[in-house]
This record gives sequence, structure tokens and C-alpha cells, in this order.
Amino acid sequence: MATEAAESALGTYVYAIVRGETQHEYGKIGLEEADVRRIGDAELSALVSSIRRGRVRPERRHLSAHNAVLKSALCEQAILPLTFGMIASSDQSVRRLLTQNRKLLREQLDQVEGKIEMGLRVTWDVPNVFEYFLSRHTELRESRDAIGDFQRARHSDMVGLGQLFEQIQRQERERLTESVSAVLVAHGVQVKAAPSRSEREVMNLSCLVSKQQQAAFEAMVSESASSFDSSYLFDISGPWAPHHFVELSLTMS
Repeated sequence: MATEAAESALGTYVYAIVRGETQHEYGKIGLEEADVRRIGDAELSALVSSIRRGRVRPERRHLSAHNAVLKSALCEQAILPLTFGMIASSDQSVRRLLTQNRKLLREQLDQVEGKIEMGLRVTWDVPNVFEYFLSRHTELRESRDAIGDFQRARHSDMVGLGQLFEQIQRQERERLTESVSAVLVAHGVQVKAAPSRSEREVMNLSCLVSKQQQAAFEAMVSESASSFDSSYLFDISGPWAPHHFVELSLTMS
């Protein structure tokens, strides 16, 4: 029945690459409640499901199903998560992909073996970020005071004030990110920082830790936060598949 379904489907949706020796059963947890199966051999396999569409929109139900497959696989073994929406034309196309990229896939799996990704996001927990910086940076405060009445200020002066604020904030983000990262790295954690997505965000870190370190990760974060005051909020997320530590550029056909 599974073979007939695969043949009648428009394509093959690919979730992740895994080692091939496991016999883990996933069941109907894929997109559109499709049965998740394995394509490959004893060394490498792809987790896939049949799909009757050439494109999948990043709707909540689809993202949830995609992540459910990754979460189930991650509980059992190392995985290389693929970008959401990867659809191959057929099962045979997936087999070709595994064959043509075998060396790279093996190397990438070795790098994430026994590891998971944890997220750490730090934000300024203050009513007004600009006012917070004014109270702590004399240069910014003097620049603001020199302008006087904002309603009558020249546009160039306001632009200059904004640029100074952005510069000081960027320097502060870099300093604090370096401080937190240094503590995590000292514990053997790999860290990657993403650009801040809002004025309040201090840092957004992806952290690759061993599964044995997961329980201790919170203590590591607490250690790195010991020099911060109550103006900062630390938020931990995960575990996740190691998206930010997998470097794959695979083309489906």
C-alpha cells in the first residue's frame, strides 16, 4: 500500500537526513497526516512522505507537522533537518540525492551526532529602551539635551541622535553577546548569533549542546546572566533539531 501511495503521489516531501540503521516507526505524523517513511540504505536515509502538491505553504498546520517529524526523529538519533517545503519529484530522486551527496551528509551527521540545538534570547525588560540608554550613556544624553525641543529640532539633528543611539546600542549588544557566548563556549557549547529582530532584543543565540548537557544548559545560562541586572530578560527554548549548525545546499529534482 505504501508503494502504491508513493507512486500515485505528485512528489516526495523530504523532512531530514538520518543514519540508516534505525527501525524507528513514525506513523502518520507527516504533512496532511501522511505516513512518514524512510528512503535509503543501511548507511543513510531520508525521512519522507508522499504528497500530492508541488508546493507547500508555510501554514501553521504544515509547519507543525514538519516539526513533529523532526522532533520524533531527534529523540532517537542525529538528524540533518532540511528546509521546510523541500519536495522531490520522486523517491528515486531522493535516492540520487543521497548517493550524490553521501560524503557531505556523513560529515554533517558526524558533526551533530548526539547533539541538540537550544535557543537563548535576551531582551531589555524596560518600559522604554531609548530612555534606558539615556540614563546610562552620558554622550547620548548630552546629544539629546543639545537638541532641546524635539518639536522644533532640525531633521539632521534628529537623524544624528538616532544614529548615535543605534551605534551605542549595537556596541552594547556586541559586548553583552560576547560576554554570554564566552561562558557557554567555556562549557563546550557551540554558539551562533543571529541579527536582532527588534529594538528590545539584545541577542538571539543558537546553541549546539550534547544531549547530556541539556539539563545543565539552564545552569550555564544562569552563570552567564550573573553579571546582568533586572533590566534583562533571559528566555531559553528547545530542544530543536540543529538547523543553524547544518550547512547543506541540496537541490531537489
